[in-house]
Amino acid sequence: MGQYRIAWLPGDGIGRDVMDATRIVLDAVKLDAEYVHGDIGWEFWRTEGDAFPPRTVDLLRSVHAAMFGAITSKPARAAEAELVPALQGKGRVYRSPIVRMRQLFDLYICLRPCKAYPGNPLNFKEGINLVVFRENTEDLYAGVEFSPVPEELAAVLAAASKNFAPFAGLPRDQYAVSCKINTKRGSERIVRAAFEYAAKNGRKKVTVVHKANVVRATDGLFLEEARKVATEFPGVQMDEANVDAICMWLLKNPHSYEVLVAPNLYGDIISDLAAQMVGGLGFGCSGNIGTKLAVFEPSHGSAPKYAGQYKVNPLATILAAKMMLEWLGEREKAEQVERAVAAVIEEGTVRTYDMGGSNSTLEMGEAIAAHLYARV
Repeated sequence: MGQYRIAWLPGDGIGRDVMDATRIVLDAVKLDAEYVHGDIGWEFWRTEGDAFPPRTVDLLRSVHAAMFGAITSKPARAAEAELVPALQGKGRVYRSPIVRMRQLFDLYICLRPCKAYPGNPLNFKEGINLVVFRENTEDLYAGVEFSPVPEELAAVLAAASKNFAPFAGLPRDQYAVSCKINTKRGSERIVRAAFEYAAKNGRKKVTVVHKANVVRATDGLFLEEARKVATEFPGVQMDEANVDAICMWLLKNPHSYEVLVAPNLYGDIISDLAAQMVGGLGFGCSGNIGTKLAVFEPSHGSAPKYAGQYKVNPLATILAAKMMLEWLGEREKAEQVERAVAAVIEEGTVRTYDMGGSNSTLEMGEAIAAHLYARV
């Protein structure tokens, strides 16, 4: 038994590949942990009708933290078609396991650092060092969706909103409805987390990303709560930006931004944009953080065509493990991992294909581990 009990959730696709490389690094840094495998992924959707089985839910209730690789997701009809015959036609609806996990365990913070490490040939510009706080449980990812639209919902929308008039006469199987739900509590706490991070880490500005000029009800609520929270942090400047504008300004002036905070969908979009500026999704690490549990993952998908080839860049997952170490309070080990990652990137002798090299996923993990062992 180790000091920490870590749920190990490889998932599918390249999830197994990048997690294998990450385990090499965690072993090298000598984290005193027990790694407990958890079943999650497309295989379990196909054969059990649940990509996030109850046994894995129970596992997450008994651990200090979790590492998650990647998982395949497909639209509802395509997902149902891949169920084993005995499960088809039973009314099962596929939902992303990571979205379910975030909601079930109230992992309301999605923290995505984006840092340009010197020597990375994929850096858009040198010196970029920003952090995105994405609200992780609400908004359009709440999963309140309808297709076809129930008769009673169509009637309520027609009665409640004049803006629904152009759609009221359509057959209910000819349109779909996804509900964007933002709460005062959800908005307040993610903005507060962003301002607290800025104040603690010497960041001078928090940029609140929204589209309140058009999406007035939900984004308006988010912006109002942000303005309230900002008054409690006089040492941190609050900036406001429409989501479409911030995509332009991030590309033009990335060094002008330090901490960004956004509702779920916008945070997903701008964090991928920011990741691309520091090397792409192979460098995009992510933490799903609540008060009692945190799950760390790369922000990339499962890339099934590369599964098992050990070709892809594992640095996003290794940097996610560094985030896990920080969350566990193992700051010295986290710093060791980051220094080793930075050294391997700057040396440039080990590079995966996305960086213009030919090294494997495991060779990248081994190169980082070699730096860690050299410090022992």
